[in-house]
Amino acid sequence: MVFKTAEQSQITLSELMLPSHSNFSGRIHGGHILNLMDQVVFACASKHSGDYCVTASVNRVDFLHPVEVGEILTLRASINYTGKTSMVVGVRVESENIQTGKVNHCNSSYFTMVAKDNNGEKVQVPGLILNDDEGIRRYVRSIKRQEQARQRASKFDENEFQASEFVELLGTHNVKLVVY
Repeated sequence: MVFKTAEQSQITLSELMLPSHSNFSGRIHGGHILNLMDQVVFACASKHSGDYCVTASVNRVDFLHPVEVGEILTLRASINYTGKTSMVVGVRVESENIQTGKVNHCNSSYFTMVAKDNNGEKVQVPGLILNDDEGIRRYVRSIKRQEQARQRASKFDENEFQASEFVELLGTHNVKLVVY
């Protein structure tokens, strides 16, 4: 079995944000940022696995700070978790104002990537060498995030879901219930 450190696969991408990347409000379009995130995550996962990788899922993208035209956007991707054929890649996005040097954390997200061979079949990925507390924290956090996702999926499975269990909860939200 082959193992690699997260450092061996880390990727950093920096790009100047241009007017062509902006939305109607004059700020950088979230879709452009997501595209860059997918690119840097793909590069990180492919570097780690040595194979072509595809995005299986994206766990939560919260845009924490707007990105302005003229700022430098820096994306850092690192392997947080390795399964048999999949990897969780963490990506951190920061913007930097060129004139002031102020750096803002724009978002962080977790992409699950799957390694594929030339025939499109899943292939085994190298394991991850954990060499510090931060690496252990990230790995365990990925395990817990996967467990929570499985619990959510089973609890809200359309064949098992019982709406009557949640009617009271809906009373505290901006919704009008007309089916009961």
